[in-house]
Order: sequence, then structure tokens, then C-alpha cells
Amino acid sequence: MNLNNIEIRLASPADAESIAGVLYVAFVEYQRLYTAEGFCVTVSDATMVRDRINEGPVWVALLDQLIVGTAGAVAHGDSLYIRGMAVLPSARGNGVGQKLLKHIEEYARERNFERMFLSTTPFLDRAIALYEHFGFRRADYGPSHLFDTPLFTMEKSLKDEPAKPKWRPAAQEIR
Repeated sequence: MNLNNIEIRLASPADAESIAGVLYVAFVEYQRLYTAEGFCVTVSDATMVRDRINEGPVWVALLDQLIVGTAGAVAHGDSLYIRGMAVLPSARGNGVGQKLLKHIEEYARERNFERMFLSTTPFLDRAIALYEHFGFRRADYGPSHLFDTPLFTMEKSLKDEPAKPKWRPAAQEIR
């Protein structure tokens, strides 16, 4: 796959069904590791996706006009929280996630956010490796679970000095 063939654009409400499908297909192989409630929130249905589009930007990654990846963000003070990031298994390993993260970082820098952060589960090894490769480091704050599914927070400073979090997410705020 050529990264030049991958297009990143803002999602519209009309994309909600496709985004929900990407989330489901991307995470279903891990379903047994989530609690039922944690999985339900992670794979967001179309209504939840539309709500997220109204709360902050949601992007889609397209390959040959088909949505193969997605990620969203929401501002929290001087920080940008990345959520709902997923890439179809058939598109993994081809730079889709990296291209999404680069796009989100450009967005964050243009708007002068001091840092980006996200929450992930310890069993998403490939995603964690991508985040670490992209400069995210495990943080010592944030929720430890999502409906009893284990979580931890990772962050990336966008300033010269390490960012000091002003907002610490609670489990119910991670969705």
C-alpha cells in the first residue's frame, strides 16, 4: 500500500455507520478481553459516533474511497484527547495509524495544544507500539479501567518542557 493513496479527511454524520463498522471490525478480535460494557463503549455505534462528531473532530482514513481507519479528538483545556482510533485489520501495517496520528498532531499544533493524550488497554500491543514510536509515553495518571476493562493513559508533549496535566480523566469520561 502506498501512503500517498491514503487520504485523511474530517468525518461527517453520513460517515457514522462506516466508522462504527470500522470500530467493530478493528476491535472484535479483542472482544473476549473486554468486559461487555467496555467493549460496547469501545466500538461505539453510529449514534455514539454522531455524538462524537458533534463534540470534536473525527477523521477518517480512506483508501480507494473506502474508510479503513478513524480517530477522534476532543479538547480538554490545553490538551487534546485522542479517542476512538481504529484501523481495519486488512489495512494494518501500512502506515494508516501513523498517518492519522500525524494529522492529529498537526491539528493540535496549529491550535497550540500543549500535549496530546489517550487511554488504551494493555492488551492492544500493536497500538501501544505505534503510540510509543510516535513519541507517546505512559503517564502516571488517568483512569485505570473502563467498566472493569484495564486501561492506562499515554501522553505526548507538544512543547519543549514536559506538560503538566491540568485535567485528569476519570473512567466515566473516557468514551
